[in-house]
Amino acid sequence: MVPPEESRTVVERSQMGIIRHASEVYGESHDGNPLTVWLTGGAKPAILVLASMHGDESETTVVLSDALRAIPAESLKNAAILCGNPDGLVRGTRGNAIGVDLNRNFPTSNWSPEPVFYKSRKNGPRDIRLSPGAHPASEPETRALLSLLDRMQPRAVITLHAALACIDDADDSFLARQLAERTGLPLEPVTYPTPGSFGSWAQEHELNLVTYEFEAASPYDLKERHVPVLIEVLTGGIGPAGF
Repeated sequence: MVPPEESRTVVERSQMGIIRHASEVYGESHDGNPLTVWLTGGAKPAILVLASMHGDESETTVVLSDALRAIPAESLKNAAILCGNPDGLVRGTRGNAIGVDLNRNFPTSNWSPEPVFYKSRKNGPRDIRLSPGAHPASEPETRALLSLLDRMQPRAVITLHAALACIDDADDSFLARQLAERTGLPLEPVTYPTPGSFGSWAQEHELNLVTYEFEAASPYDLKERHVPVLIEVLTGGIGPAGF
């Protein structure tokens, strides 16, 4: 059972209106918007949490921001990217400014030049077309993230998505099992092909990557369920094995 939010909130509510943590611009989007990571003030982070790789999943940014703003500077142990796809976020599109699905643009052995199709409604057809990019890592957002990972060398990455309501990790890691236990979401792999995905890249580079899929709900309800868990992640209460 997740304890009440009040037991985890360590910043006065009146101070939660802005992010007070140090940040760094690690690159630029296709349109020149800054790609920003919020960092700890001390030791190297073991976990990077990434929201809104898909620009039409803005609820992940809202919830992660709420968690980040609840943590005082001295308690932040891990890093956070509130939006990996700012051009898509401001447009409300899944892909970036030129319609590339960034989660199919990673340099993997299974990358494919074939178009990517997705559905925009729960019971709708998977018929909206996006590009995987002109070639692997063709997009500045992808290249910037890869460069950051190379420099940061986290032990794990948690990517926030919506709205499949599950924890997805092909390796069934300790971190994934912790997240499933804390959230009550089922631990189950996504079964459809994902060529060129961040998850495929992470497996090939032996990086523990967990996809944390929110359920379809209002931002208010999502905050109630997931902010306490993300506070635990960002303050080091949840982590990979041996953390």
